[in-house]
Amino acid sequence: MAASRTGLRRFLNRTLSPGFIGGSNSNGSTRPAATAAPLFCRDFSSSSSAAAVANRREPMGFEPVGLKEYLDYRRSLYGEITHKAVLVDAAGTLLAPSQPMAQIYREIGEKYGVQYSETEILNRYRRAYAQPWGKSRLRYVNDGRPFWQYIVSSSTGCSDSQYFEEVYSYYTTNKAWHLCDPEAGKVFEALRKAGVKLAVVSNFDTRLRPLLRALNCEHWFDAVAVSAEVEAEKPNPTIFVKACELLGIKPEEAVHVGDDRRNDVWGARDAGCDAWLWGSDVHSFKEVAQRIGVKV
Repeated sequence: MAASRTGLRRFLNRTLSPGFIGGSNSNGSTRPAATAAPLFCRDFSSSSSAAAVANRREPMGFEPVGLKEYLDYRRSLYGEITHKAVLVDAAGTLLAPSQPMAQIYREIGEKYGVQYSETEILNRYRRAYAQPWGKSRLRYVNDGRPFWQYIVSSSTGCSDSQYFEEVYSYYTTNKAWHLCDPEAGKVFEALRKAGVKLAVVSNFDTRLRPLLRALNCEHWFDAVAVSAEVEAEKPNPTIFVKACELLGIKPEEAVHVGDDRRNDVWGARDAGCDAWLWGSDVHSFKEVAQRIGVKV
């Protein structure tokens, strides 16, 4: 099986256009790997909604040149395999921030003397997030506090520990997040009844589990693979392989759904999983279920 994954990796390197491997911004430009990772709070506008997230499209021209060849090659390795599991990304696919990050940083920060505008906070945030993080290649270690203290203080110019704690705690609540797809629970119930296993696979710190509980959706999943616990961040295939181990399936028997082309699609495929891009290949979890033959 390892040989198959190695062959698949080589095939992808030969056939895929290098222009889209890091994902893309809304203006169609490629983005660096550091900013492609799921953020503490994605840059959704205040008017963002589940429909807006679900209806997002990839820019024209970003379809991989070798997609048909990839699918043919995958069939040659694994045949027409029925998907036995669905792996789901968290931030940007399953969950979305209810307010823009910069707005929250500014509003909470006003009583602590934060004077930067939301635009300034967002720009400083992006610069801070793109920087190498200490000696570790992992941003999310345990509860991620050291990393997020650095991000919050760099974004706002405020290093007050009480301010940080208030911001940090806010993002563990159901006030901070909402489901991208309001029908997710109904669809996941149908999938599980059909015998399809479910797992969350996310670059996140250990707050993800209490967050899923706060949103009353932890029970939807048979497993949760969090980068802070697995000690591997997407696109590292290790986190996908670990999720499949937790579910008791082979990687080629799973399909991963996520909103980041580099981290979610190519990372999952490098592990041997199938992968669909949220907002491009699929736009709702009902569509995911239909694609694997489960009626909702």
